[in-house]
Order: sequence, then structure tokens, then C-alpha cells
Amino acid sequence: MRQFPTHIVAVFGIVENEKEEILLLKHRGRNVWMFPGGQVETGENLIEALIRETKEESSMEIEVGKLYSVSSNTCTYEGYNGYGMIPTKVIMGFICTYKSGEFCESDETTESLWVSKDRVLEYIGVPDFVEKFKAYLKFTGDIEYLEYVTKPEYNLKFKCLI
Repeated sequence: MRQFPTHIVAVFGIVENEKEEILLLKHRGRNVWMFPGGQVETGENLIEALIRETKEESSMEIEVGKLYSVSSNTCTYEGYNGYGMIPTKVIMGFICTYKSGEFCESDETTESLWVSKDRVLEYIGVPDFVEKFKAYLKFTGDIEYLEYVTKPEYNLKFKCLI
């Protein structure tokens, strides 16, 4: 019997405050700075997922704006915590606006920072985050599409504007 391919759908946000600073969150397990976001749950739309993930990870309220990035992490790899094979991920990036709230630690995050746009790359070292942030800096209305793999090591396979 054939099966339809399975993908994880995820979202993340570049959250700007009134000073045009960018919100970064420190991931508890990986000890890296990241943007808020995560997997879209069953029955949830992309906007709801990003608002929920940001609230869970930071206790902050945001407004989701323009879609600026779509990417595919096309590697598959052995799962963890009782999960089997991890499938291809499709990830949408949005430009968001901070509305309210103060950072509170979560199961996933330990710290937050508001960083000027010109200093964000000093903090984020994960290659796919770097590419996605560069796409944000260049955004003029065309959405950037990225295809990459993260295992066994990061490799950007394809990039174009759509």
C-alpha cells in the first residue's frame, strides 16, 4: 500500500518592537538564541500556531504580519523521545509586531533579548536561522524560498524568490 508523504508544518516569527529591535529567545535544551515558533498543531492555522508558540515560549502577545519566508528542511532522521523517523519540515516565517507582555521562562526557553537589527547575527549561530534572518533583512515583498538539510550537517541546497 502506498502512503502519502508526511511533513511537519512549522512557523516562526521575527518579532519587532516599537524601537525596531528583534526578539530573541534562548532555547533551554540547545542553549542557542532563536526566534519564537514551532510546530502547527492539528486543527490550528498558521497564524494561531505562531501566536500560541510565542505565548508559550515567552508569555508575550504578538500580531502576525506578512509572510516573508518559506523553507523546506528536506532531511529525515531518526527520532527521539519515543518518536520514530522525523520527516521533512515545511516552515513559514512571518514578520510580527510585539503587542504586550513581559518575558517569563518556559519549558523551552530561559532568556529573552531585544536586539537591534544590525546585531542579531552576532547572537544567532544556527545556519538556517542566519539564512532566514538575512531574508528578513532583504524583504521587499517577494517571499524567499530556501531548501536545506540540517543533518548530518547544514547544507543550503536551493534558494530563490517566489
